[in-house]
Amino acid sequence: MKKEKKIRLGISIGDLNGIGSEVVLKTFQDTRMLDFCTPVIFASVKILSFLKKKYQTNINLHGIDKTSQILDGKINVLNVWKEPLDIKFGEEDEKVGSYAIKSLKAATQALKNDEIDVLVTAPINKSSIQSDEFKFPGHTDYLDQELQGNSLMFMITDDLKVGLLTDHVAVKDVAETITPELIEQKINTIHHTLKQDFAIAKPKIAVLGINPHSGDNGVIGKEDEEVLKPTIQKIIDSGKLVFGPYAADSFFGSDNYKAFDAIVAAYHDQGLIPFKTLSFGKGVNYTAGLNKVRTSPDHGTAFEIAGQNKADNSSFKEAVFAALKIYKNRNEYQDLTKNPLKKQPRKPQNKNNQQQA
Repeated sequence: MKKEKKIRLGISIGDLNGIGSEVVLKTFQDTRMLDFCTPVIFASVKILSFLKKKYQTNINLHGIDKTSQILDGKINVLNVWKEPLDIKFGEEDEKVGSYAIKSLKAATQALKNDEIDVLVTAPINKSSIQSDEFKFPGHTDYLDQELQGNSLMFMITDDLKVGLLTDHVAVKDVAETITPELIEQKINTIHHTLKQDFAIAKPKIAVLGINPHSGDNGVIGKEDEEVLKPTIQKIIDSGKLVFGPYAADSFFGSDNYKAFDAIVAAYHDQGLIPFKTLSFGKGVNYTAGLNKVRTSPDHGTAFEIAGQNKADNSSFKEAVFAALKIYKNRNEYQDLTKNPLKKQPRKPQNKNNQQQA
């Protein structure tokens, strides 16, 4: 019987002054991970060899200089650079930030060339990455430029999925950024993602209001009445199961979210505060809406504990498994779309029996 091809999982190393390298190394210290994928870390084998000793991770690294040298059953480290780099744990450093971007760009190019199948990104520091060559607020905006589609920040666990209408937008600019066109685009992206990437046949989507109490019929802002509600109705009329807007302050505390496959929040903190509170460090940041799969842990560089061997790799490990599952689901969905008679369609899944993220 022909062996199933291992998924090549690319990893950008993130800010080396943070905890990214630690959670990567701790994840692949478990040799069973190599049964699920072939990791390719875009960094420097010399630096990672130094860091694996620091973090007392008993793993073997396979240094390579080009993707044609990738080996299954090995933790491949593709040398994006070979010169020494001064690591100062817990500090913002533009030079170290520039190496995080070297890693990201090399991994993204390999993803575009189909030399790797999926990408998992370790955390970067949004301040130290800024330069004349890189003027993006983070991974998502860069990948939106480099990969086809329209990106959507989608925070996921097995039981909770939260998408954002606006992500890295100042609070003062949120209301004017949310337009009917944006609402339609984001909700349609989430709907398609739930079907294609999470195998949910008929997704149920809840939408949170923009203003407190969803505007109280226009008393607290007009955006919910004049922009959000008419657009939601238009989407409902197209045949999608979309509900709301719901008042955000009571939605999660009352467990309303458990009745839906995804929740759409109006802005960053409205969605991420309840998500991170409920996910307990097991959450994953998935960039939906693109032609390639990219995930990341739901935390940042954590400079305050960097270099102390205290980092929990749970979220990074979940990001790896999410990328693998999404890749398989997406390939199956696309195969069924192209060849509808090849296999029986997958059965719709209820909320308590969805594919693991």
